[in-house]
Amino acid sequence: MTDTLPPRPAPIPPPDRSQIELLNAVYDFAAVRSPAGWRGRVADRLRALLARVLFRQREFNSALVDHINRNTLVAVEAHHASDQTIRWMQERVRALHEELESQADVIARHQQALAAWERRSSGAVASLAASHEELRTSIGVLQQATQNLKREITRLADSGVTVSAPRPVASVALPATSLESLDSHKYLGFEDQFRGTPEDIRRRVSQYLPVFHDTHDVLDVGCGRGEFLTLLRDHGIRARGVDINSAMVDVCRQQGLDADEVDALGYLQGLPDASLGGLFAAQVIEHLEPRYLTTLLDTAFSKLRPGAPIVLETINPTCWFAFFESYIRDITHVRPIHPETLKYLVIASGFQHVDLRYSSPYPEQEKLQPLAPHASLGDTVDTLNANVERINRLLFTWLDYAAIGRRP
Repeated sequence: MTDTLPPRPAPIPPPDRSQIELLNAVYDFAAVRSPAGWRGRVADRLRALLARVLFRQREFNSALVDHINRNTLVAVEAHHASDQTIRWMQERVRALHEELESQADVIARHQQALAAWERRSSGAVASLAASHEELRTSIGVLQQATQNLKREITRLADSGVTVSAPRPVASVALPATSLESLDSHKYLGFEDQFRGTPEDIRRRVSQYLPVFHDTHDVLDVGCGRGEFLTLLRDHGIRARGVDINSAMVDVCRQQGLDADEVDALGYLQGLPDASLGGLFAAQVIEHLEPRYLTTLLDTAFSKLRPGAPIVLETINPTCWFAFFESYIRDITHVRPIHPETLKYLVIASGFQHVDLRYSSPYPEQEKLQPLAPHASLGDTVDTLNANVERINRLLFTWLDYAAIGRRP
């Protein structure tokens, strides 16, 4: 603030009081005290004579000294007033500067608080929009199911069939996967060679551990070699796995893990409702037929406790590299599942707060690399780099993704 003020003028020097005092002492030559004795008496007579002769000079001297004294007093007072005014202005400017700094701090704090509130509001709006979309999807599915039920009841009534209470069904016999026709040990070797070592898989699936924090009775569907079961056990989370591959179940049991060779849907249907604290399935649902998958989701919804999480990880078919290098390599895969399709199926089965989490990014150094800027080429380089980025998004993006939801 003080840097913007004009430069302070040079201070006014105070009057020379020594000269003024000398003038006051000598201007009246007739007032000088004479020495004692005859010399003093002679001097007095001479001064009296001179006073009568030079009385005009004496009056001039008196008027001049009086004038100088008066103006000196004014100058002194003006000098003091000028200094006081400058000091007052400096103090006032300093006070204003401090007040401005204080107000600037208050404004900065308000801006930070407003930015934080805006971030919280944006997050709340985004969460509300996602919840609204989930609710809209669930209501749409419910309305469609209600219409189908009404049409079926009308059809049965028109045909004269009596509608009675349904009898409980023990299980639904559905074709699960094509794994049943492949030798268990051959597929175990296939996993070892192409999917990765158990250490690699444990590192990849460890990102899902926080989802199952403070949960128990987690079911790992298609537990494979037990990588996620091992992580859960190491973190004190009680869990068990199911898999239809006997060789993989043997690997799990050799590690002291709780695993059964059983069909996942049949196992779920045999559990009491609300008996599971979570369900996990990594690289499994791409092996399932659509009807089996939807039935599995509906059954899982009934068997999970309120608030329990469900995590379904699979290959990301929107990444062409993942599709052509991973998906079609495995002959037991039934069909790829688009991320938005899986999210819809999970929401339609009743789960809420469903999120898509992508993992296993394609290495940056292996992607198509953009050109460095070049002055002579101009927009050509920008256009080419934009096309490179577009191709990278199609070919070389996340290799896997997971749909994560919770039982309301």
